[in-house]
Amino acid sequence: MSAIADYAALLIDAGEYSGYADISHVFPRLLGLAELKLNRGLRVAGMEKTTMVTLTEGDGTLPTDFLEAREVKNANGIPIRAVSLEQLTSSYMDRSGTPAGYAIVGSTIKVRPTADQDIGLTYYGKIPALTVTAPTNWLLEKAPDVYLYSLVNEIAIWKGDIDRATAAQQLMLLAINGLKIEDERSRWGNAQLVVGGVTP
Repeated sequence: MSAIADYAALLIDAGEYSGYADISHVFPRLLGLAELKLNRGLRVAGMEKTTMVTLTEGDGTLPTDFLEAREVKNANGIPIRAVSLEQLTSSYMDRSGTPAGYAIVGSTIKVRPTADQDIGLTYYGKIPALTVTAPTNWLLEKAPDVYLYSLVNEIAIWKGDIDRATAAQQLMLLAINGLKIEDERSRWGNAQLVVGGVTP
């Protein structure tokens, strides 16, 4: 598949691949639905971001594009472990000091023991939405087939074309699987196997 350069090219290709050219008036909505579903299930390196979150009495506001935490570190660079809200409350009630555990509640990260400091957050962020004014993003550049088949699937669903929707979904899943394999290889391709157990 040749590269799909931008939003406009994706609109044209999605119409051609789906067999339905009359989609321009609903394209932004169908694109939004496709991106919504991709954000729910896709977790690859291109989605990873790192930021600092300022805490006030142990609570901080998560980034607006936050999907899922990958790693949280305290001000000393030591990883903080994720725990349930109940465990966080019961284990660290009324304690202050260096954060050791965290829980996420809505758009807030709660860290305990409480502290007024910055924590490091590595997280999976939402795929930047494609629009006329923001016509490309990392996913379209890296895996245009994921975008294309996701859109063809949405177009077919909108048209009530179940057979085409099913075929597009299968192609979409193959494209996503290929992206995940590529992602794993880029992360771990040179990793050495470490065998556990007692050394004689």
